[in-house]
Amino acid sequence: MNRVVIIGSGNLAEALARALAAARGLQLVQIHARNEERGREVARIAGCAWSGDPAALAPADLYLIAVSDRAVAEVAERLPIPHGAAVAHTAGSVPMEAIPAKFARRGVFYPMQTFTKGRAVDFRPIPIFLEASTPELLAELEEVAQRLSDRVIPADSERRSKIHLAAVFACNFANHMYTLGEEIARSAGLDFDVLRALVAETAAKACDAASPRDVQTGPAVRGDRTTQERHEALIADSRMKEIYQTISQNIWETSRKI
Repeated sequence: MNRVVIIGSGNLAEALARALAAARGLQLVQIHARNEERGREVARIAGCAWSGDPAALAPADLYLIAVSDRAVAEVAERLPIPHGAAVAHTAGSVPMEAIPAKFARRGVFYPMQTFTKGRAVDFRPIPIFLEASTPELLAELEEVAQRLSDRVIPADSERRSKIHLAAVFACNFANHMYTLGEEIARSAGLDFDVLRALVAETAAKACDAASPRDVQTGPAVRGDRTTQERHEALIADSRMKEIYQTISQNIWETSRKI
């Protein structure tokens, strides 16, 4: 299994295209995407062909469906993917069964990372979670994944959904906290730059520790209600105040269980 087609042109499709194009023993033969401008851009980055015409879908050993979660089933159903080829989607929380059963060789190829247009990432440390309809296909997907990453992990749909939920908390929610912190800093006449060193050290400590719980700091973990009340008095927005109170209470309750 070495000839690969990526179906899609979003952030994940671009990141996969970059990684596959640079991997030894793999050939990215085509980006298939309905968005011509974006599809051509991703194909140019990866140095491969582009097509938006289903009739021009290139022959390949593996078709990676890197589209929005809700579009996985529809895209797999409508494309003339050759009989006998492997078809895998790249979504964290979508069951493997979203790929129609007419594909005997179906699976999941989920790289757990946040991807941004135009931003290259190193795939070697990125965990890639795999699921497949047969043990034989799982072994083949593992060979492909190992050419991209040093962390390849089998995971059925239930396990992968939990991992995706963990990623939402650790990535999406954490980034939203940075956004709220930026808003508060701006109310003091400063911008996000004043928080960069703090954000970097917080992430570094969490990664270096056996558990991020071990390096939790701040007034909530200390049970410092005086400081918390001062903070709450500064928050005019009721929803932001509720977030502050809910998270502070959860930190306190979690820290008591250590």
